[in-house]
Amino acid sequence: MLHIIVKANSKESKVVFKEDIYHVYTKSPAKEGKANDAVVSLLSEYLDIPKSNIEIKKGLKSKSKWVEVS
Repeated sequence: MLHIIVKANSKESKVVFKEDIYHVYTKSPAKEGKANDAVVSLLSEYLDIPKSNIEIKKGLKSKSKWVEVS
């Protein structure tokens, strides 16, 4: 499980890993699951794995999320 902190509505989309936490910055708004979709896409690209292998387990409506990678 990966601990993720999400910053929606950012100026740029990127993933930063520091202190055992992935900080995901996305331009997408935190509405209607758009930021969550962007998080999965950005992590998929960053970790070089398919999106289907990434699942948000906890924190669907929170900035702090726990993500399972298979």
